[in-house]
Amino acid sequence: MEVWNLFCCCCCRHEEEPEKSPLISETLLYFDREVKRKRAEEANLWNEPQDPSHTERDDDRELYNLLHRRAKTRRGSEGYRRLSFDIGALRQVRKDVKDRWRMILDNLGFSNEADALLTVTSNTPYKSLKNPTEAIRLLTVLSQETSMFEQHSSPPERYLFVLDRLILLDVGEQFVSMVKQYYPLNSEEPNERDLDAEPIAVLVSTGLEAVEAKEADEEEALEVDEESFMVNLME
Repeated sequence: MEVWNLFCCCCCRHEEEPEKSPLISETLLYFDREVKRKRAEEANLWNEPQDPSHTERDDDRELYNLLHRRAKTRRGSEGYRRLSFDIGALRQVRKDVKDRWRMILDNLGFSNEADALLTVTSNTPYKSLKNPTEAIRLLTVLSQETSMFEQHSSPPERYLFVLDRLILLDVGEQFVSMVKQYYPLNSEEPNERDLDAEPIAVLVSTGLEAVEAKEADEEEALEVDEESFMVNLME
């Protein structure tokens, strides 16, 4: 009888195992959605992390409206391509600003940490700021005394978090000083005399085609992520 009970218990345990699969699948789907959401947010570089509508700032609202319209437009159509071009142009302006920050971080010796330092999403709370007053002061200096940002608009609050992290690393003032040197006011290009010359890689045609194909695939995947992201926002 004991052997029979043991056999039955083993069978029961074996039959119960498949029930765990849905839980694992749901967990993986959740993390996959989170990764895609964060990638879409980061690609669009929302200015105010705590603005769930992404429409409080004029430039945020413009980008949001373009994404909203494209999400309702048939993929591959002329209208879809025009909207994608306009979205790309707006994103490029924001990417240029982010690239300036990355360049300064690289020169400060934070090449490996740049991505982590610059990553800000809607899940980043303002209460996480350790030195908000000093971060606001430094952001104001960057906005008023350098060409780090677009001069016609207020600086994105997302960079408060980046400056706060730099303050904790005790390089906040050094960062601002270097920005003043590379991006002085009324100048949109870095001071080339202060930049170290770097070798330029030359790609052969086949390599260039491979890079362009890869970029096209990444852009298409990003558009799909954005469409899912916009659907979630509209819901």
